[in-house]
Amino acid sequence: MASQGPFRHGPSRRALLKGALATSALPALGSLGISTPAFAAPNWKKYAGTTIEANLIKGPRGELLQKYASEFTELTGIKVESELIPEQQQRQKAVIELTSGKPSFDVVHLSYHVQKRQFEKAGWLADISGFMKDPTLTAPDLTVDDFSAGGRQFAENDKGVMHSLPWSVDYFILYYNKEIFAKKNVAVPKTMDEMVAAAEKLNDTAAGIYGFTGRGLRNANMTLWSNFFLNYGGEFLDAKGNILTDGPESIEATKVYQRLMMKSAPPGAAGFNWMESMASLTQGRAAMWIDGVGWAPPIEDPNASRVVGKIGYTLVPAGPKGQYSSTYGDGVGIAKTSTKKEAAYLYCQWAVSKQMGARLLQSGGGVPFRNSILNDAEVQKGVKNQEWLRSVIDSAKISKLGLPVIIPVAEFRDLVGAGITATLAGADPATELKKAHEQFRPILERSEKT
Repeated sequence: MASQGPFRHGPSRRALLKGALATSALPALGSLGISTPAFAAPNWKKYAGTTIEANLIKGPRGELLQKYASEFTELTGIKVESELIPEQQQRQKAVIELTSGKPSFDVVHLSYHVQKRQFEKAGWLADISGFMKDPTLTAPDLTVDDFSAGGRQFAENDKGVMHSLPWSVDYFILYYNKEIFAKKNVAVPKTMDEMVAAAEKLNDTAAGIYGFTGRGLRNANMTLWSNFFLNYGGEFLDAKGNILTDGPESIEATKVYQRLMMKSAPPGAAGFNWMESMASLTQGRAAMWIDGVGWAPPIEDPNASRVVGKIGYTLVPAGPKGQYSSTYGDGVGIAKTSTKKEAAYLYCQWAVSKQMGARLLQSGGGVPFRNSILNDAEVQKGVKNQEWLRSVIDSAKISKLGLPVIIPVAEFRDLVGAGITATLAGADPATELKKAHEQFRPILERSEKT
């Protein structure tokens, strides 16, 4: 990700909204398909006059919460000071502050696929199970059962205690440039082999067009690579908890990833995160991109994209051992040390509310974990791009966790990701995966013993 400083809610927000990733205009409440007030719980004003701090990840989701924070303040009388920070830096900052025992924030935006076990083991988040059962704090339409099974798996610990509210699920999909495909008369790929062939056929370096783009940067590349890994039959852990990322399935999957990125991606793709990958697509330089579902706003924003109306949305192509969409998730939790837990909980509840979830879905910025939102016919009608919506609904049927649920997941991403990046310079996949496996195995074993 390109280096950026944090954005505070307030004077610097104007600069943020001018950025290339500023979300396109979001629908007004009247167009959300919600005919009755979304909030029915009593005592919304009980903590009026309180000020809370929220640590958010920069992107369409965090921007959505910042954009509508004034509505939350009007509803509750609670003022929100929020900070938008690029994801890698946000994760580091959150861990540093939580470890200190004196975090500057009350609410934290967490990435379950990276932080679930780490946060649970450290005990950094407040138990909100009691809040969920309190009718003076929780609207009657917000129930644990309304979250999808995956959302509950992310948010609850092994004892069923909830330490965060599931916010947005992120399925990986295939974005493709319809215009580039049509010019070369190439069919949209249904399989990995077809995707490789299509990418090479669509590659036109003389015209500055590349068949594929994607994350090559160490660590960030793992979310893309796992789509190949899973579809080639890979499993992260065996029944005994042993890591399994250096087997024949991993090697074959990495060879396909390597071929796509070396033969059909733009120069410098080994250093790409999602921002650089998306820039290739939005500038009309890439025919295909596999990434999370939440990038429709900048892709369809005429102020940030040259391919508005030209992009198709579909499932990640199938591999020889199945068809899966690597799945990740975000949540919002409350720092255990916060002295404003109830006010912070009202904010978290508002963030995952039906009206905010409808805005999230209808803007293309993400997919709510709440079934009542995703399956609401009126909300679905308000989604401008029905092709994108279909890719979301269909991906939900083939979703699979894109990273192992382990404590040292950051080290896992670093070590395996470094090996995968090395293959983009021509290194042998089998050699690199074996080296990463040998380096990571003792780290995993130590983490399980402590």
